[in-house]
Amino acid sequence: MRSICEQCGAELQEFNGEANHVHLPVLYPPTVQISKLVNSLKGKSSRLLRQEFASHLNHFLWGEHLWSPSYFAGSVDGAPLSVLKTYIENQQRPG
Repeated sequence: MRSICEQCGAELQEFNGEANHVHLPVLYPPTVQISKLVNSLKGKSSRLLRQEFASHLNHFLWGEHLWSPSYFAGSVDGAPLSVLKTYIENQQRPG
C-alpha cells in the first residue's frame, strides 16, 4: 500500500483495519484525486494479493472482486495525527 501511495504522489501514514475493511490514513496533495488514488490502491493491491494468495482468497471475494466497489474517505484536517493513529491502532487487524 505504501508503494502504491508513493506512485500516486501520496504518503501512507498507517495501515490497519478489521476483518471486513481496512483503515488507510493517507496524506495527499490537492492535485491527487481521491477516487483515482482509491482505485489504484484497490486495483493494484488486488492484483498483487491474487498473485501471491489466490487459493486463500476465494471465500473473501465480492463476486469476482477482492474489494467492495464502495469506499469511505473522510477528512481529518486539524485533528492531530496522533489521535487518528490511536483510533486506528485500537481497531482489530484484518483476519
